[in-house]
Amino acid sequence: MLLDGINHVAVLTADTDRLTRFYREMFDATLDGEMREDGLRLTLIKVGATAELNVFEITGNDQAERQVPMFGRGRLDHLGLQAASLDAFDRVRDRLVAAGASDGFVTDFGHVLSLFFRDPDGLEGEVCIPNPDAEPGVLNPPGTPSRRYHPA
Repeated sequence: MLLDGINHVAVLTADTDRLTRFYREMFDATLDGEMREDGLRLTLIKVGATAELNVFEITGNDQAERQVPMFGRGRLDHLGLQAASLDAFDRVRDRLVAAGASDGFVTDFGHVLSLFFRDPDGLEGEVCIPNPDAEPGVLNPPGTPSRRYHPA
C-alpha cells in the first residue's frame, strides 16, 4: 500500500475556539498551528500521530450551519476517528456522553466497534476501535448493539 492513512480533513466552523476546545476536551487533541489573514482563520488540530483537522473560520461563510441527515451531506458524510486503545475508546465515550455529544450507544459492526457523536458545529463524527470480540468474516448492520457495552 502506498498510503499510511489520512493526513487531514478540512472542516468549516463559525467558532474556532469552541470547536478547538471540544476536540481538546473530548480527545486530548492538540493545537498544531494557526494562521489568520483577511477574514480567514485556519487552525490545525492534531487528532492523531499523522492526522489533523484543518479548521477554517471564514467571515461571512455560513456553511458550518448547514447539516442534513446521514447520506444526504454530499461527498463527505462524516468524520471517523480511530481510538488509540480500548481504554482510550472508553474514556472518549465517557467524555462524549458527559458533554451531551453522544448517547453512548456502541455499534458492533463485526470488525470494529463504533460510537457516533456530534461536535459543537453539528458535524457527525464516529470513534472506532478494532472489536476485541470480533468473529472473523462476520459483519453486522448499523444499529447492532455491542454485547460488551449493551449486555442482553
